[in-house]
Amino acid sequence: MKAAGIETKAQAHRAVEAVFDAITQTMGRGEDVAITGFGTFRVAKRAAREGRNPKTGEKIQIAASVKPKFRAGKSLKEAVA
Repeated sequence: MKAAGIETKAQAHRAVEAVFDAITQTMGRGEDVAITGFGTFRVAKRAAREGRNPKTGEKIQIAASVKPKFRAGKSLKEAVA
């Protein structure tokens, strides 16, 4: 952390919170966030569709929705493998 100019846990916490806030605000506007080597956070839109209640088998309407998605980048995948 010191190589990045971060001296204390409090500074690290503030830096991480700032990054999370920026990602959240950007995705809130419907935009994707790509962090080279780490991955891409994207806004996934799902259309309304028909589904079934698994208990009764009854047809139900599932509303359209917007969800956050994350796709890991090459460097992250290699570090975890």
